[in-house]
Amino acid sequence: MDVVSKPITPFDGQKPGTSGLRKKTRVFMEPGYLEAFVQSTFDAIGGCAGKTFVVGGDGRYFNAEAIQTILRMAAANGAARCIVGQNGLLSTPAASNLIRKREANGGLILSASHNPGGIDEDFGIKYNIANGGPAPESVTAKIFENTKGISGYKTLGTPDIDLSAIGETEVGTMTVEVVDPVTEYAALMEELFDFDAIRALLAGGFSVKFDAMHAVTGPYATAILEGTLGAPAGTVLNGIPLVDFGKGHPDPNPIWAKPLVDLVMSEDGPDFAAASDGDGDRNMILGKGIYVTPSDSLAVLAANAHLAPGYARGLAGVARSMPTSRAADRVAEKAGINAFETPTGWKFFGNLLDAGKATLCGEESAGTGSDHVREKDGLWAVLLWLNVLASRKMSVQDVLMDHWRTYGRDYYSRHDYEAVDTAVAEAIMADLQSLSTGTMPEGIEKIDSFSYTDPVDGSVSENQGMRVFFEGGARAVMRLSGTGTEGATIRLYLEQYTPPDGDLTIDTQEALAPLVAAIDKLTDLKTRTGRDAPDVMT
Repeated sequence: MDVVSKPITPFDGQKPGTSGLRKKTRVFMEPGYLEAFVQSTFDAIGGCAGKTFVVGGDGRYFNAEAIQTILRMAAANGAARCIVGQNGLLSTPAASNLIRKREANGGLILSASHNPGGIDEDFGIKYNIANGGPAPESVTAKIFENTKGISGYKTLGTPDIDLSAIGETEVGTMTVEVVDPVTEYAALMEELFDFDAIRALLAGGFSVKFDAMHAVTGPYATAILEGTLGAPAGTVLNGIPLVDFGKGHPDPNPIWAKPLVDLVMSEDGPDFAAASDGDGDRNMILGKGIYVTPSDSLAVLAANAHLAPGYARGLAGVARSMPTSRAADRVAEKAGINAFETPTGWKFFGNLLDAGKATLCGEESAGTGSDHVREKDGLWAVLLWLNVLASRKMSVQDVLMDHWRTYGRDYYSRHDYEAVDTAVAEAIMADLQSLSTGTMPEGIEKIDSFSYTDPVDGSVSENQGMRVFFEGGARAVMRLSGTGTEGATIRLYLEQYTPPDGDLTIDTQEALAPLVAAIDKLTDLKTRTGRDAPDVMT
């Protein structure tokens, strides 16, 4: 079939953020918009000739249509094979695993992660490289540069193919292989964890609930938890993926997963509960009567990972994003292993994992993962927690209290000010930057702009967020998020350390109240944003 070359004019603002390009769905549906970004991506990686790609997404609105466009373009650009999840579904960690297992050249993942889905909501696309991880800044910079000068794209005039049927078909000279999205991922999980121990835990009456939030992890959790591990039917809530996530917000935190939180905090709630997000790479962990912060979850998993067969060898190191609390650092110090502090964005962990410098990684934004793939992995974190609980025969609350009595507690919270006028948000950050070069205000040891030098390739990433270090050990971080689609989101991260012999049971927001007041005094945040309180507090 003949290749069709179609002219196109560049679209403004197609710069990939920390997790690819995210815009409103209707923007992606504009004629040529998706095509311009995809062709720019293909050109940035040296073309597609003879290459193999993994393609899939979280099933949100426009996912299926976008995949058909990508397949035709990949074929027209000379790709040899595209591996696609059945019905266009692939969780982000499952896509990473497929890229690695099938030795693909890369992958196109369609998702806006935890953002809402629907024709009036959000859509996204990102390119992952051959190691299964998000494209590094050197690649995304090339993609963006290409979007500014693109003049045309290549496609085929072929009809849509049936993505519901597992098997192979041809699009032009390219083979499209439709695979079960769960099989390879489930096999990997069984290699890493003691499924017999987890199965015995569940058979012994330990109750579990997993909220898939009508997003992509529904089929994965149902197959593994209810199928392989024998949890009762109904363990997985909201397990059917929907294009609008049931009109919900697929972000696994106490705000958007409140029904699950209410359930586990009730008198007859389950022993363990968890949730995952739109594309399956984030997680929320809960125990009866207790919420585990993502920062604490990373630290607890780092301290206990050796209980799972896949990590019995021990950890090479632990890595966390800069805004994430320093709880994992304390575990690493006690274990005598390296702790790395990176900018926000999972791509920064890729080099550390590939080089064998780190085994576990995590971000405060509910992302945890390991060297099994090159993405954060929500269901993986849930299974590791279950493996730990099965081995230690303790409740979530008891495991957490034991951890704090050993390492101390980092009281931690993130306050989000969403859809702030961009000019106002940038001015707040600029003023904080100016304070870093002068005499420190009373009670503050240091203010700096976080810069990261990659210990593997020497690349430097600057201006990754402002850090404020207070006398007495408290820390606050302020940065602008790269995952929103409207205005600017100011993220304020607050952390106060209490040693093992201190009061470990204070309410988190109460413990952090003096720090909140100190930051507001420093930045005049509430007045300048016009907000009495954060839009979201986790």
